Amino acid sequence: VARRLSLRKHPECHSMAGGKAIEHLAQTGNQELLTFPLPMQQYRNCDFSFSGLQNLVYYAIVQKEKEEGIQEGEILSCVKDVAAAVQHAVTVHIIQRTYRAMLFCIKHSILPSKNATLVVSGGVASNQYIRKGLKNLADVNDFALLCPPPRLCTDNGVMIAWNGIERLRAGLGVLHSTAGIRYEPR
Repeated sequence: VARRLSLRKHPECHSMAGGKAIEHLAQTGNQELLTFPLPMQQYRNCDFSFSGLQNLVYYAIVQKEKEEGIQEGEILSCVKDVAAAVQHAVTVHIIQRTYRAMLFCIKHSILPSKNATLVVSGGVASNQYIRKGLKNLADVNDFALLCPPPRLCTDNGVMIAWNGIERLRAGLGVLHSTAGIRYEPR
């Protein structure tokens, strides 16, 4: 969404990563000026998916560009409102699905009856709006919330690469020859 909104061109966001730029702009945006239906409402499971929401957001951006008479790549006058609406929809989706997972774990006695903990990490955990929503969810359900400091909530790709470095150093699961390995792009 940040890429489609051309947030690198926005004067407040030119040096920020996409998620950080969305969070920054959303702070002063009005999330109620745009509403996006939540993804996967017809499915009563714990799965997450943002592709449907992404498509809806893209169509909304195209519509706003037409209304404002601007080309793709230019900054919308309502960019902060779009950011706020997207961040809110993503947060509500995450909260709903996480709540279902919590209920599932409680129902099947997967978690201890006392002192259950919700752990949130990765890039999404650096977003303070999402973190606050999950904190409220945890509090209401008597869960502790455990999140690393935002500076450690980096992209999952970075964490996977770090895991690879640690495994290489420890000599765990490391192939020393790639001969005979077949792979295909996605």
